[in-house]
Amino acid sequence: MEKLIIIGSGPAGLTAAIYSARAKLNPIVLEGKEPGGQLTTTTLVENWPGDEAGVMGPQLVLNMRKQAQKFGAKMVTSMVIGVDLKNKPFKVMTKDQTYETESLIIASGARARMLNLPRETELVGRGVHTCATCDGAFYRDKEVIIVGGGDAAMEEATFLTKFATKVYLINRTEAFKASKPMLERAEKNEKIEFILNTEIKEYLGDQKLTGVKLINNQTNEEKSMKIDGLFLAIGHTPNTEFLQGQLDLVKHGYIEPKNNVFTDIEGVFVAGDVADWRYRQAITAAGLGCMAALEAEKYLAE
Repeated sequence: MEKLIIIGSGPAGLTAAIYSARAKLNPIVLEGKEPGGQLTTTTLVENWPGDEAGVMGPQLVLNMRKQAQKFGAKMVTSMVIGVDLKNKPFKVMTKDQTYETESLIIASGARARMLNLPRETELVGRGVHTCATCDGAFYRDKEVIIVGGGDAAMEEATFLTKFATKVYLINRTEAFKASKPMLERAEKNEKIEFILNTEIKEYLGDQKLTGVKLINNQTNEEKSMKIDGLFLAIGHTPNTEFLQGQLDLVKHGYIEPKNNVFTDIEGVFVAGDVADWRYRQAITAAGLGCMAALEAEKYLAE
């Protein structure tokens, strides 16, 4: 019987592990399919407080992991395939083992939706990005593409104009999912140029993105375009498949928290991008991980 299990090993899960381990809860962290989460595909993190020179994403994850282990957190590289939250103690199932626990923190994160083009994974962080707030500053005085047609795409395109000299917004249709105010704001920005009925067909460049091949899905006309960077803003998918039928899921599968980190089930807490479809930042995930651990400690004490 475990006191606390943490599902996920990104900044939310690892911060929860640091706090709960210091409180002598001896947490088990089930790291998941991709230990470290989205930070492991990030290059330089310049906005992590207290690190003036910036820190590489994988190194930041490693530092947090070591810190959690120093206090007694146990890391298990296993992916959760199911849970039973209907009865206590809670059950957490991996491919190899079933765990029982008095409390649970779900910090399984989310993954950016990709175009699934050849070499896309290799180019993430090398010209292909999924977070303008995180990486936009690297493209000062350069030209970039943003792919998407919703509010997030409009917001990130506008944000990128603070740095880039030109932002090309690629949308595969003439219609936009974005709200009218967000769309109008982007349309009024002289740095943003809309390219409609168009899709990315191919990434160009070997070690780093140097351009893209575009195709007009109305005329089938293809053209190559030199570009410095590309940002995907076509949504995120929360890692909640293992929770089907156990928790109420909203907004494309996200968990909607109560008072930041609580769920409908007493003793089950949530933290990070799995419940945050707005900010999706390492620092906000870490803050929620801290809150979830403190609430889990209080719950267990009571």
